[in-house]
Formats: sequence, structure tokens, C-alpha cells
Amino acid sequence: MQENIDYFIFGIMPYIALTVLVVGSIARYERDPFTWKSSSSQLLRRKQLVWGSILFHVGIITVFGGHLVGLFTPVWVLDVLGVPYALKQWMAVILGGTAGIMALIGATMLIHRRVTDPRIWRHTSFADIGILVLIWLQLLIGLGTITLTLQHMDGAEMVRFMTWSQSVVFLKLNAWAMVVNVHWLYKVHIFLGLLITILFPFTRLVHMISGFAAPFRYLSRPGYQIVRSRRKSVKPAE
Repeated sequence: MQENIDYFIFGIMPYIALTVLVVGSIARYERDPFTWKSSSSQLLRRKQLVWGSILFHVGIITVFGGHLVGLFTPVWVLDVLGVPYALKQWMAVILGGTAGIMALIGATMLIHRRVTDPRIWRHTSFADIGILVLIWLQLLIGLGTITLTLQHMDGAEMVRFMTWSQSVVFLKLNAWAMVVNVHWLYKVHIFLGLLITILFPFTRLVHMISGFAAPFRYLSRPGYQIVRSRRKSVKPAE
């Protein structure tokens, strides 16, 4: 039974998540582009929103970027550059831990703001609060894995996750067997990450893509702009 669960989470679910992410995001944009945004409530409890949003976004972007670089940098690159595995581990613990705490505090402020203000709560959908709670839980579990990382500073667990992630990308179907023996907290962390990826196209998280694409849209926009004159048109005399 446990082997089947591990096979599904580490062997099948990554491909489901990536497929839903790509196809779902494109379908939502094509079908209803006006929902491709994060609904604003910035006029209500603005100070708490600003601080919570800054802490959350800076923290979560740092954590996300760190995971991408950490998991998908080939191991041989570390060896060629002479980067000790222990150094990479400490960087992940210190930088990732700090960013994770920032994001967790920010997410807590944003959740508190939504559930305690009746005006904001009336305009909060189940998807809005649900995805925020999932991310909060994911951050908490991610910080919890730091205690496990400190017990494996030789880099063995790190290399295992790097190899698994890169094997998934290169369609090595037996990659799941590399991580079946890791601690259950790591498994929950990976499962929640994949679940959030699946839910991504159906929540306000899609506005992240718009943020990353904004510079490219700016560079590719037309050099001219159509404007409407303020002068009233004068009806010619008959």
C-alpha cells in the first residue's frame, strides 16, 4: 500500500501537476482572460495588507527561486565549481529559512486580515482563502524540514532530491524509487507542492505569470498609442 502511494506521489503526480499547470493556465486565459488577475481589496486595512503582502511576496519568491536553483542545478556543476555540499546546505538553511519565515509571517497577516474583517470576508471566495491556507501550511512544513536537513549536512539527502527532480524532467520513470525512503515530512512537503501546482490555474495564483511576463509585454507593445481627443466634435453647418 505504501509503495503504491509513493509511486503515485513521486512517479505519477509530478506529470499530472505539470500537465494541469500548462493546459489549465492556457485554457483559463483563452476562456476568461478577465479573471487573470488578483482581485484587489487594498482600500480596506491597507497598512496590514502592505506589510503582509511585502513580507509574503519577497519571501515566497525567494523560496521559489531557491527551490528551482537548488533542485535543478546538475550535481556535476557543483563538483566542477568546487562548491561543497555542506556549504549549499547551509545556504539553503540560512537563506531559505529566513525567506520562509518572512513568507509565513506575511501569509499569517494576510489570512488574519481576510478572516477578521467582515467586509473583506464577504468578498473572499473559497479558492482565495483555501490556496492561502495551503501555502501557509506548506511554508510551515518547509520550515519544519530544516531540522531534518541539519541532521544530513553531508548533502546525501540534497543530492537525492536533486537527482529525483532532474530525472522527472528527463522522463526517467523509475525516478520515484530514489526518494521512497525519505522522512515523511519531506513527502508531505513534496505532495503539498504538487497539489498547489495542480490548483495554480484555478486560483488567484495565476497573476504570478502576468507579473513575470510584464517586462516582455512592455518590450513587445506597439510604438504608437491610440487616444481620443478631448475636443468635442463640431457638427458641420448645413
